[in-house]
Amino acid sequence: MDPASGAAAANPVAIARELEALAQTGLTFAQDHFDRERYTRVRELAAALLARHSDLDPATILRWSAAEFGYATPKVDVRAFILDGDRVLLIRENADEGRWSLPGGWAEVNETPTASVVREVREECGYAVRVLRLLAVFDREQQGHPPPFPYHVYKLFFHCAITGGQPGPGHESSAVAFHPLDRLPELSASRVLPAQLERLHAAVRKGEPVLCD
Repeated sequence: MDPASGAAAANPVAIARELEALAQTGLTFAQDHFDRERYTRVRELAAALLARHSDLDPATILRWSAAEFGYATPKVDVRAFILDGDRVLLIRENADEGRWSLPGGWAEVNETPTASVVREVREECGYAVRVLRLLAVFDREQQGHPPPFPYHVYKLFFHCAITGGQPGPGHESSAVAFHPLDRLPELSASRVLPAQLERLHAAVRKGEPVLCD
């Protein structure tokens, strides 16, 4: 790749994230002791650079990095978009000072994406849902979510319908409620943005194909 092109040229976080990916892949496949030392040092430098541009310290980033293995790929975040007329179901996040978000979280290993989002809704909202269709696959970095993450993240948004259950908060949420799309509470911008909710609503109303960017 041309050093002046691609995501790595955009900002220091993108550069650090790519260095971490190179280090992880190198440590997975390298056999030579000295090569492994070099990749380990690249990982340390990437963590230091990421720490300068996030609210995490280098030691925490290194612990996260050490838990990863194999060829470096993006992590996957799944979110449920559930409507009641022009109101959208949101949860109040315990982890983000009471701001609101679509129910969801990291996809689990050995779960399909749809199974992951169904589980997240049940755990965070108390509702049983079925997935109607995939609405969007967004790149978290390109969407501009704060703060920067050490990981490259793909965000999958699914249109879901409630089939049962009783609404109630879970261990990661303190409230569950439907909100009018034109009168949204303060959102957890790390997880979802107002413009995304507008685009998802339009995609449902117009039957648009999957949004990708």
